[in-house]
Amino acid sequence: MDFFTNSNILFYLSAYLIGSIPFGLLLAKFFAGVDVKSAGSGSIGATNVLRVVKQTNPALAKKLGLATVILDALKGTVVLLIAMSMNQSDSTLWGIAVLAVLGHCYSIYLGLEGGKGVATGLGVFLVLIPIPTIIGALVWIICAKFLKISSLSSLLGLTAVIITASFLNNGLNVGSNMPMYIIAFVIYYKHIPNIIRVIKGEEKKVV
Repeated sequence: MDFFTNSNILFYLSAYLIGSIPFGLLLAKFFAGVDVKSAGSGSIGATNVLRVVKQTNPALAKKLGLATVILDALKGTVVLLIAMSMNQSDSTLWGIAVLAVLGHCYSIYLGLEGGKGVATGLGVFLVLIPIPTIIGALVWIICAKFLKISSLSSLLGLTAVIITASFLNNGLNVGSNMPMYIIAFVIYYKHIPNIIRVIKGEEKKVV
């Protein structure tokens, strides 16, 4: 079958290219006139958008932070829902999920740099493993409320998703939990600097 008419290949390319769109960077530049890549933690994610924009416009910062979370989550969700409507296999769906997260974390538009994958991971997990994801989201909310450390709360929420899904979804309908583990590994890997700061007690709180 021709490469460019193979529906799986087109979905995979779409997942990566759409996942690569740096919404946080674009929103902050367009609406607040700031470059989040050169300020704060340098991340294009919602937390850094919130932190950087908050320095000059606190009210706008919350709106842009929320918009970044939603758009980053939708990057994987939209492609997955389209693929599901076309009766693509579970293996294809998980391939889309992995590539959407890789696109966000290693964006082709940013020289293979990018965000940390939490929101995009949340979006694809919500479609493919909704119950574990809802549990993980509740863990994240509770941790965020009491710890007020975004990175740690996100990782604890992710860990709750993985543990719950491992018990409830043996093989994810594709014979293996590996796609889920790959997504989790990428997110953990991107958070290594945060983990080091948490251990040292240097990670900033979101206030």
